[in-house]
Amino acid sequence: MTKHLLPEKGNYYKANLHVHTTISDGSLTPEEIKEEYKNRGYSVVAYTDHEAMVPHKDLDDDEFLAITAVELATNAELTHGAYSYRETCHMNLYAKDPNKTVCAVYSKSRLWPAHAEQYIADEMKEIDFKRTFTPESMNEVIAAANADGFLVSYNHPVWSLNHYPFYSKLKGVWGVEVYNTGCVRSGYPDTVQPLDDLLTLGENVFPLATDDAHGKKDTFWDYFGGWTMIKADKLDYVTIMTALENGDFYSSTGPEIHDLYIEDGILTVKTSPAVSVEVATERRHNRCVRSKDGVPHTEAVFDLKSYIADSEHKLKTDPPAYIRVTVTDAQGNKAYSRAYYVSELQ
Repeated sequence: MTKHLLPEKGNYYKANLHVHTTISDGSLTPEEIKEEYKNRGYSVVAYTDHEAMVPHKDLDDDEFLAITAVELATNAELTHGAYSYRETCHMNLYAKDPNKTVCAVYSKSRLWPAHAEQYIADEMKEIDFKRTFTPESMNEVIAAANADGFLVSYNHPVWSLNHYPFYSKLKGVWGVEVYNTGCVRSGYPDTVQPLDDLLTLGENVFPLATDDAHGKKDTFWDYFGGWTMIKADKLDYVTIMTALENGDFYSSTGPEIHDLYIEDGILTVKTSPAVSVEVATERRHNRCVRSKDGVPHTEAVFDLKSYIADSEHKLKTDPPAYIRVTVTDAQGNKAYSRAYYVSELQ
């Protein structure tokens, strides 16, 4: 029996899940963000202004959906030197409810920049959820945000100067940025290591490619570099958020994943022209199909029967058994699937 790992039916909707506007420290208005992204084929934008959650339902139309979101930044105490020394933790919160106007983990004492206050709901202005730069405090934020109806992403670990002892303790995160346009183009490229580390620790996290755009319209230097392709039945807020929550998407900086399915232990990946398709696992059982003589291919097939059979003998203390797919095109751009557990491959 064929099992489709990406939904067989539905449409792909291109989404940017990290952008800033003039409500915080971005250079474009929310309306300009819609115009520029929509003109480039995007159907979904999550407005993640710093500290201030502001719905933009007025921007919705038949071809565009604005996701209500916010980015929270928590800095370590600075004991010496400049801000560049300071470790930090940034998280995006995405509201699952289209009518959400209040965020339970809002911190009035952390609102930045000050002019953002005029945009937030009055009910939020007295909320001051305390947080400090410790894994324990971050987990309190994540747990409270999840309980309040948000998906939580962990943003740009490399730029944030985060390392394994910190991020390995995070619990309940939904997504991890493996690509952030602004960070990449300013010299801080993220990697898949935090994603894989959290997966092997039992956290079911999804890979995200985003923009984190702030820049001006004349250069667009930190725009349109990383995106999420969401597979869903329709462009509707609840439908799109459900697809995101379920992992019915892949993230990309260029290549497309057209289909991803398994039948009797044989995985088939159909893509736009690619020079390599890799299957990574939680152990040394990785596989790669590379183009021959530099000629791109559009399909890769992997026999995973032995991997699935071996996984049945894993100990309870072993990392969860999973696969994830990475597609690379001739320009070096990549697409990332989420992790699929052995139970989903049988």
